[in-house]
Amino acid sequence: MSTSRQFLLAAAALAAIAAAVTAYFMNDSRAKDRTARAAPQAVAVSVATVAQQSVPVQLRAIGNVEAHATVAVRARVDGQVVAVTFREGANVNKGEVLFQIDARPFGAALKQAEASALRDRAARDQALSQERRYQELLDKNFVSREAYAQIRTNAETAQAAVKASEAALENARLNLEYCTIRAPLEGVAGRVLLQAGNMVRANDANPLVVINRVRPVYVNFAVPEQDLPQVRKYMAAATLAVAVIAPDALAPTAEGRLVFVDNAVDPSTGTIRLKAEFANDNAALWPGQFVNVSLTLTEQADALVIPAQAVQTGPEGQYVYVVGADQTAEVRQISVARTAGDRAVIARGLAKDERVVTHGQLRLGAKTKVQVGKS
Repeated sequence: MSTSRQFLLAAAALAAIAAAVTAYFMNDSRAKDRTARAAPQAVAVSVATVAQQSVPVQLRAIGNVEAHATVAVRARVDGQVVAVTFREGANVNKGEVLFQIDARPFGAALKQAEASALRDRAARDQALSQERRYQELLDKNFVSREAYAQIRTNAETAQAAVKASEAALENARLNLEYCTIRAPLEGVAGRVLLQAGNMVRANDANPLVVINRVRPVYVNFAVPEQDLPQVRKYMAAATLAVAVIAPDALAPTAEGRLVFVDNAVDPSTGTIRLKAEFANDNAALWPGQFVNVSLTLTEQADALVIPAQAVQTGPEGQYVYVVGADQTAEVRQISVARTAGDRAVIARGLAKDERVVTHGQLRLGAKTKVQVGKS
């Protein structure tokens, strides 16, 4: 065999070996790719640990703020309003002057009543003096009993006239005093409904201004009649705390106490009316405002608690995904006793320190591998 032929055979053999090696590695790489594609990818999730802690037992409702006291200020005498001495919407103190009515006619009436009272007192004194003289004459038999009886009647009539004039004098003084209209309580003045220069009549149907007392303040709300036994039970044992949250607030706006339970259930709604009192020192609550109310009945010790977003609802009821030690998610049926804010209180189905998925549940199924991120 020639040298060139030997060289060609050797080259062919080397090429065959190279092709075989290349084919081997290519087949191995494809096998690995198929294995990688067949293996399930771990799903990224967030988890939380089942905690055991004390949780308040609360009732929640929508409430309406009510002034602690409301007074519609009206005039008690007829006359012209000559002055308004306060600003609309301002805080007013008890006894503070609000309106002034023209007092001149009432001053003149007072002087007339004083004069009438002086005249009647003088007439009374004269009649009593005459009655004493006639009594002496009667004792000496110088006058008849009939004459003395007439003089005594005159004296008693004069005394009655004095009492009437004194009553008229007191009434005139009151009318003059009523010309100055004062705030009957501390509170916030509303809109002035009758400006200076207008005539006003006594006890008119339309008030001059309405004053609301807002420190303290009430919040009215209602709870289902099924909760009434619990409310009465815990209210008899201790003062029940009530917190309110304004619709646009995250933290409690004010904290107060339950002070009233209505004496009858509203049959049209099946609810019972309750009332809570708040100091409202910072005036955070305003009459007519709607607020979210939370009534705390008691504290439940050692309750199992998870974030409320971990709870899912399916055809068979509520469930969560529990992450085991092997990083596999397991579907677990549970029962939620109630929610307390953003927490769910578990009645059954979970144990302390188990881990439940809080985010990423939509991509999970039974026995899905997970990759735990932030809790």
